[in-house]
Amino acid sequence: MRTGLLSTSTFRASSCSALKPEVKRRRLVFAANSAWNIVNFRAGLIRGLRDRGFEATVVSPADPSAEARLDAIADERFIVDVDRAGLNPLGDARLTWNYRRILDNSKPAAFLGFTIKPNIYGCLAARLSGVPAIANISGLGTAFIGGGALQALVTRLYRFALSKAAVVFFHNPDDLKLFVDRRLIRQEQARLLPGSGIDLDRFPPLPPASGPLTYLLIARLLGDKGVREFVEAAATLRRELPEARFQLLGPLDEGNRTGVSQAELDRWIGDGVIEYLGATEDVRPYLALASAVVLPSYREGLPRSLLEGGASARPLVATDVPGCREVVEDGVNGYLCQVRSAQSLADAMRRLSRLSDAERLAMGRAARTTVQSRFSEAAVIAAYLDALGNLGLSGG
Repeated sequence: MRTGLLSTSTFRASSCSALKPEVKRRRLVFAANSAWNIVNFRAGLIRGLRDRGFEATVVSPADPSAEARLDAIADERFIVDVDRAGLNPLGDARLTWNYRRILDNSKPAAFLGFTIKPNIYGCLAARLSGVPAIANISGLGTAFIGGGALQALVTRLYRFALSKAAVVFFHNPDDLKLFVDRRLIRQEQARLLPGSGIDLDRFPPLPPASGPLTYLLIARLLGDKGVREFVEAAATLRRELPEARFQLLGPLDEGNRTGVSQAELDRWIGDGVIEYLGATEDVRPYLALASAVVLPSYREGLPRSLLEGGASARPLVATDVPGCREVVEDGVNGYLCQVRSAQSLADAMRRLSRLSDAERLAMGRAARTTVQSRFSEAAVIAAYLDALGNLGLSGG
């Protein structure tokens, strides 16, 4: 795999030739705000497209923990710093310039963006470089949830950057409708995806967990993920279900505007309200020990944790919001609760606790059926192949 750093010498060397290289008809550039996002959510897509003859250039910040896994899926690698939460215009202009240098250097057939800043500034760079762009809006993030001036700014940026995108993928119909209704994109640009897709072989149905009832929340520790409501609901239910376990699995992200602080987490652990399992690259061992997967998020694209939990035949508890309601059918494969309400969340988890073992088993099987029929990774790969085919691109 060829690896490039964004140094002046790297690109000075590539620009010495008087003739620019031809567009590489099978080269695709994949860009996200973290290497972790690529290896955890996009690896199956990249492998699927490479199996059809495409080549993959991966662009993201450096991450020593992910580089070995990137080596296995990327033909070319460029490291670019992305300040995910920053609002510095100079920094964002530099990011756009860096993306454009990569596109001018690699001459790909298409740019594929994931996460907010690569979607905005990567698609803008692709427009400037004359490279077709395909954006993937996997969720609206804090900017849209919080509203206000930040939402207005991001709205304007999306409208400008995506105006020339060939395709804009969404993970749920609510987000798609919002972008079309606000004229951020045109209807003909929009396509719906079944999330990032699940490898059903990697996530087979698991036998019921033994031991006490265990509720597992898998997410970055953010307020927008409903982590604080989960902790409050756990504190309520512990008085009724003293043997039940309430577990958090995921990294701290104190740089995020709604991030849980280390001090908060330490207090929850010290009070005995929750168990913190840390972060992991493989959630499957934890799913095997869970009775149900919980996600009280404020809004989602199509949450990976619910798809992985459902594929593993675990009942699901989630908020009745865009993204979550696409996966959870209340009373069939799990329960829905009100957003931002610890009491409603506790009620939903309480309902699950009152089911018999056989009823929870049936609910988990229904969750597996939902994921199997609607959210497979193969469907995501097929959607991208169709989008690329409409651009006149096909694998070798």
